[in-house]
Amino acid sequence: METTVARTGTEGRTWGGGNEPLKVSYGKMMMWFFILSDALTFSGFLASYGFARYKFADSWPIADEVFNHFPFLHGVDAPMYYVALMTFILIFSSVTMVLAVDAGHQMKKGKVTFYMLLTIIGGIIFLGSQAWEWKNFITGTYGAIETRGGNVLQVVNSDGERVALDAFVTAAPKERLQHERTNGLWFVDEPTIPRYTIEDVITGFSANPNLHIRTQELTPTGEKVVLTRQASLAKLESDGIGIIEGANLQKNEYGNPLFGDFFFFITGFHGFHVLTGVFINIIIFFNVLIGTYERRGHYEMVEKVGLYWHFVDLVWVFVFTFFYLV
Repeated sequence: METTVARTGTEGRTWGGGNEPLKVSYGKMMMWFFILSDALTFSGFLASYGFARYKFADSWPIADEVFNHFPFLHGVDAPMYYVALMTFILIFSSVTMVLAVDAGHQMKKGKVTFYMLLTIIGGIIFLGSQAWEWKNFITGTYGAIETRGGNVLQVVNSDGERVALDAFVTAAPKERLQHERTNGLWFVDEPTIPRYTIEDVITGFSANPNLHIRTQELTPTGEKVVLTRQASLAKLESDGIGIIEGANLQKNEYGNPLFGDFFFFITGFHGFHVLTGVFINIIIFFNVLIGTYERRGHYEMVEKVGLYWHFVDLVWVFVFTFFYLV
């Protein structure tokens, strides 16, 4: 039996794409493959976050209360303002990258250099802003009380506004030795001793009749449950075991600890991508300066790193939507 092979093209070749299928070079094709695989990774992370939030929807932290800081505006409630500014800076850096790629197509070395520099500055500002957000998230603002069941209790005044533990708690005049590897279990150190004990909190809370306890559970309208004065005191005395200040991978003063776990992991993973992109952009920037791509006769490398940078920006839009807006 004779097999018939359909042949195309003037040269009678079965595959007419040569070594650049779809008119795309090997480097750009591999960059698209990497972006596709990385997109699937981020999709899995965000899907996991969505399932966790749905499961614990009645105790998930309110984003407007968590991300309400703005530099040099101490005590001012500015929900999402700084995060929106971070997002604008990153998206603007994507615009400058587009301009750098376009200048490369026109073989204009000066413009490529200028727009690449703006892109690098935008990425560095975003990373610094993200580090500042992490610092505030880790250190916390108000503090909360930890319960026996691992939940958190927050303190509010009669108007429903959050009250910091520092505003009404005074540490009792007693000294406690911190557990260290030299005076306890071998090679085991105790974390930093909390500034206050639960007894200090109860004493200060009892002396301020306008304070109430707010639980991490949400009402059907999306507001946290505020207990009466009597129920607040009873809750503190029966369930309170200590205080939490800030957030880490185990505890979270804002609510469910899973929120902190996902926040650190997903925003940290994205931040690592931005940091990598900044380093690559710096390398490309110096190559542009010394005329590497002028000698090659094209600026395709700028276009390839531009694809990566646009992907990083697009991923942040989804992270921003999942964590801060929804």
